[in-house]
Amino acid sequence: MTKRAPETVAVHDPYAGNSLITQLGPIRSRPETLKALVEFPPRPPKDIASIPRHVRLHMLMSVRDLHVPSVEELQLYETMDMMIRQNYHHLQPSSSSTWSMISGEEARYRPPVTAPTYGAAVVGVSGSGKTQAIRRCLSTFPQTIQHTSFFRMVNGLQQVVWLSLDVPAGGKATDLAAALMTAWKKATGSTRFDETLAGEWRNGPQMLDEWRQVASGHFLGLLHLDEIQNLFKLPTLKSRSERKLGEPPPELRIIDDQSLKWILTALNEWQIPLLVSGTPDGFGALTKRLSNTERIVTSGYHAFKHFWGDHDAAFRQHFLPRLGHYQYVARPIAITEELGDLVLEKTAGVQRLIIALWIAAHRVAFERNDDDLRLDDFKVAADTYLAPVAQAVAALHSNDPGRLSMYEDLSPEDHSFWAQFWSNISRN
Repeated sequence: MTKRAPETVAVHDPYAGNSLITQLGPIRSRPETLKALVEFPPRPPKDIASIPRHVRLHMLMSVRDLHVPSVEELQLYETMDMMIRQNYHHLQPSSSSTWSMISGEEARYRPPVTAPTYGAAVVGVSGSGKTQAIRRCLSTFPQTIQHTSFFRMVNGLQQVVWLSLDVPAGGKATDLAAALMTAWKKATGSTRFDETLAGEWRNGPQMLDEWRQVASGHFLGLLHLDEIQNLFKLPTLKSRSERKLGEPPPELRIIDDQSLKWILTALNEWQIPLLVSGTPDGFGALTKRLSNTERIVTSGYHAFKHFWGDHDAAFRQHFLPRLGHYQYVARPIAITEELGDLVLEKTAGVQRLIIALWIAAHRVAFERNDDDLRLDDFKVAADTYLAPVAQAVAALHSNDPGRLSMYEDLSPEDHSFWAQFWSNISRN
């Protein structure tokens, strides 16, 4: 009797045969994504009491590498993965329409049916972990892929999967173009833009179009623009403080409409998926027009919130217990509800501030002869090391728009429709 060969389960690949997608790696499941994004630094050694405190102080800094992905971050990864793969799916190298788009032919010569636009937004107060989440998600993809042979390319192709940069503080088209060109050189090693960057006279729109042509020719899969609020000019502190009770916060004004127009054109016409991230005030200004909102969030809207209210369970059951492993004292403090309450009170649940408070509390403890960590250490640390942010923390606790508007990166905007919409989509 002959043995029957074991049956193999065929996995359907919706992107089979597309050379732009082949080297991106497999489509990850949610558990696989979590494994790729989580990071636990080495725990303190068991003989921590024998290590001098000035050495422990440096060991303590590894806690800044602790990363526990939230559900929102896992959903963000899925959004980015779909944006990249779906866009490449519509950029078949064998299609003539793909090459006419890359060559920059006039829109009237393009086919009437075009690929959908892919845009997404990540919003959160400063320190909520949005930028860290995006960078970790991006790092799971190769930034560049070298094709030794490629359709219509005699010398092959350097495919650029993603590019990430901060919108320059000036917000002008020339500044944005220069930042794009500099980021491109850093990612690819190309000297293509050196002459343009060295020029004394610069034309912003021309520079942006030059960059776009190169990016399209290398099949850029995702462009991430962080600090999107830098496109807008903030009202002066004086005008904000003089606002009468009940009046809405003054709106941000666009610094250079050429930058915003180019971003929307790249999204609409040049098939470059766009991910923007920033603080609530910047995103609120960006989406004042529904037409902008529709384009920016076609693929997803992700709000990164500080631990509070509905997010309290994520802090108490996941984040704080894992943080509690990183105590560099002989007698660690118990991870209790009282400790959790205190940390939330002193930080308003902002992750960056929680880590800063954890480190500061250790520094206070190291000043004593006793080798332990106490609740009072967190209180003293908050009143000393974290004193400069106390007013901002109080504003977050108050949830008062007037007090929040005194800090440009805390200003609240109502994006509940998109938050609810995409959360519903993700559950289906």
